[in-house]
Amino acid sequence: MGEKVVAGAFDLSDRQKYRRKLHQCLEGLGRLLAERRFDRPRNLMGMEIELNLAGADGMPKMLNGQVLDRIASRDFQTELGMFNLEVNIVPHNLSGRVLDQLAEELRTGLGYADRKAAEVDAGIMMIGILPTLGREDMVRSNLSDVDRYALLNDQMVAARGEDFSLDIEGVERLVCTSGSITPEAACTSVQLHLQVTPERFADVWNAAQAVAAVQVALGANSPFLFGRELWRESRPPLFQQATDTRPPELQNQGVRPRTWFGERWVDSAYELFEENLRYFPPLLPICDEEDPLRVLDEGGVPGLQELVLHNGTVYRWNRPVYGLAGGVPHLRVENRVLPAGPTVADVIANTALYYGLVRALAEESRPVWTRMPFTAAAENFETACRQGIDAELLWPRPGRSGGLTRVPAVKLVRDELLPLAAAGLDAWNIEPADRDHYLGIIEERCRRRTNGASWQADTYHRAREAGLGRAEALAAMTRRYAELMQAGEPVHTWPVDLPAR
Repeated sequence: MGEKVVAGAFDLSDRQKYRRKLHQCLEGLGRLLAERRFDRPRNLMGMEIELNLAGADGMPKMLNGQVLDRIASRDFQTELGMFNLEVNIVPHNLSGRVLDQLAEELRTGLGYADRKAAEVDAGIMMIGILPTLGREDMVRSNLSDVDRYALLNDQMVAARGEDFSLDIEGVERLVCTSGSITPEAACTSVQLHLQVTPERFADVWNAAQAVAAVQVALGANSPFLFGRELWRESRPPLFQQATDTRPPELQNQGVRPRTWFGERWVDSAYELFEENLRYFPPLLPICDEEDPLRVLDEGGVPGLQELVLHNGTVYRWNRPVYGLAGGVPHLRVENRVLPAGPTVADVIANTALYYGLVRALAEESRPVWTRMPFTAAAENFETACRQGIDAELLWPRPGRSGGLTRVPAVKLVRDELLPLAAAGLDAWNIEPADRDHYLGIIEERCRRRTNGASWQADTYHRAREAGLGRAEALAAMTRRYAELMQAGEPVHTWPVDLPAR
């Protein structure tokens, strides 16, 4: 990001120039699409997992720099908070034994990282929000020591012009303020990428939006924040409020938040990139030297760096991504819905359900998004975040009679979506044994109505009933979670019991 990342200062001409470059990039993207310059279908998927660092006592450890020095692998990178890491899995072809391959790579990589973290008395935690994080941890000095995070923080604080306000009402209510974006770092997720052709992009994105609520209902793993029990998946409201550059007056005018589910089904990838320019002011007006239109005129392929950078500061739950590989442009759908954890087996089961469903739903003759208004998908997403595996979702009635019905998420998945996911994985040529194993984990989760969030809440309340105070119970639950996560059995098999005191 160059010298200006260090300097962290922008003047009016920087912003004007950046806006011009953004529109040149958007025009360049339109030309690339019109000229059909994009990569051929390759069935490529990728995965990123954000992680937490915690000590043997279950408390957060602000040590990511030291841990990364010891890991010494490009697969692991910093994330926003000093208690965060991110692991990146290289792209894989979505076929054959890829699910088991991903599981093995994750177990190996996370095991190695955990051993290295132990050298500084820390451990790796895969969990949506670390339950032992406190408000006192959410200060600017706990941002990772990387210039781009400090710059992003400063620009978002300046854009808002006042402290960020958190007000989340769930089982309990949390109200507090923050002078930085550090609370965003509490959110750790699994990000699933799927490379698609321009012709297929809209169908895949729409399918991903339609099933986002199902993903959250089954995968919820973030019920606690700053000592309060909130939504079953508290990351979305936290992320929206922790990145909300709108003061109350702009919120009251209906200005869109930068963390956004969206408001309509789309017909092309271009629409999403164009919306990002139309609705969201640039935060990081850093200009690349490339002239994208000249590059195109000369027969080359532009990197569209300004568009890519701006796109990365608009936090859609399903994000469009433009990239280059070997000088050839491609498009991806980045699915950002799922929390991290609880185990590798659970992560891969969630992955199998997602890739199976988007393949099957994108290829239906009467796609679900033609039978369900977008407002229902948005309502479903919030309902799933609030209620987790107990959520009831709006879904089109079977047959041609039309209309929506409200159905328990677990029933919808078991009766209708699991067969679709299996068919989708078959279409990807996934090994049948892997298909059945990982979708079987999802089926059992539905049958037992147990996921990471319900286990955390049940175990916490068991600890409170045994006489532990709030902070003690959260720490005890977190330690027990870490033990069971390391053992690796799927969360629906975990006992709800108290760890040894």
